[in-house]
Amino acid sequence: MKNIRIWFKKLNTARYISHLDLSRCMERAIHKAKLPFWYTEGFNPHVFLTITMPLSLGFSGTRESMDVKLLDDNYPYKDIISKLNSGLPKDIEVYEVTEAKMKPGAVAFSKYEIEINEADASAIADNIGKMFSEEKVMVLKKTKKGEGEIDIKPDFAKMKTVIKKENFVKYTVILKSSNNGSINPNLLFEAYNNKYGKQIYARINRVFCYDEKMNLFI
Repeated sequence: MKNIRIWFKKLNTARYISHLDLSRCMERAIHKAKLPFWYTEGFNPHVFLTITMPLSLGFSGTRESMDVKLLDDNYPYKDIISKLNSGLPKDIEVYEVTEAKMKPGAVAFSKYEIEINEADASAIADNIGKMFSEEKVMVLKKTKKGEGEIDIKPDFAKMKTVIKKENFVKYTVILKSSNNGSINPNLLFEAYNNKYGKQIYARINRVFCYDEKMNLFI
């Protein structure tokens, strides 16, 4: 028995599938495919799987992963990919299977692409720049212990503008993303709404995860 990591994309309509429902989707696909994965023992056995750093509802991801235990060390990875995809809903696609090199808990940061597609996107980007030129950018953040104001300026200090047009702006940013605490990209827009009184719809896509030393999660 060995631990394997299944890499998949969660795009478009699948952005609105919650973490719990995603787990159920994966369990059903695995059960339908009759793959030789390890199941828990007991009255209600189910496949043992771990999804790495679940995405927030509404986010897409192009390099998401889940871990399972493979009972047959010689089972072809390509068969796992094809059989899983045959049982998964639209916009969830498995594209690679590897051995798990790092533990899921090793994830400390995530890289996101943030796209603003509005008529005044360029002006919004200018306002974001002005907002982060101030000494602090305070926003309310909810945690398991409650809620309180935090300064997100240090977290977004290295945000990069990839594309800037009149009606489209694209950023990339690397933010804390771990079981010990995360920074949600949507905090940027909460801060914007607090300052300028405008809600912004943005498409947010996670492209990579890293460990605490900024090594790519594999």
